Amino acid sequence: MTTHLDPHGNQPVRHLGAPLAEATGAIVLLHGRGGSADDILRLAQPLRGEGLAYLAPQAAGNTWYPNSFLAPRESNEPYLSSALRKVGSVVAELESAGIARDRILIAGFSQGACLATEFVASNPARYAGLIAFTGGLIGPPDASLHHEGSLAGTRALFLSGDPDPHVPWQRVQASATELERMGAVITARRYPGRPHTITADEVELARTFVREAFPIISEARAR
Repeated sequence: MTTHLDPHGNQPVRHLGAPLAEATGAIVLLHGRGGSADDILRLAQPLRGEGLAYLAPQAAGNTWYPNSFLAPRESNEPYLSSALRKVGSVVAELESAGIARDRILIAGFSQGACLATEFVASNPARYAGLIAFTGGLIGPPDASLHHEGSLAGTRALFLSGDPDPHVPWQRVQASATELERMGAVITARRYPGRPHTITADEVELARTFVREAFPIISEARAR
């Protein structure tokens, strides 16, 4: 069920991994255009950490917003605002379960990576991390990407091909620069000629990133 002003509001959220009441941390996974929550949850297995909960909201019509993330923002409303609220509701659910933001990592692919990046910048705090598989801040090429607030040392991983048919590397760079200005610790990796996908190398980098983002889990596995 959707409403005109909040199309994603009543969409389901898929959950894998530890029950929220027992989870030591959480990863919110945001699918790309035409994808699904079940698709993006396939990342849970390679990123798997003991004690982590994985939550993936489903976009109405499998699309978070109708036009390019580089289109005028108003052309993507009310879908974009609804999508940001949906991510916020998932984060609020985790916080209500006792999982603080510094134990919440937000990740996404393509349209989901843009949404993840925009959410973190628009709701600044110390997060466990941000992983953007081919994505950046939302807005037209001439828009200011400035956001207020501090990310307080949040680690962010930007991974993208160049050229990419949907996400210019220049926007990835500009987004990383803005989050760094906000206090994030940035790692960015450019893959020349890489298709619009997630490669095995990127999954391996993300696995290491997750392990470092949740060191308590890594220590428990080592025992």
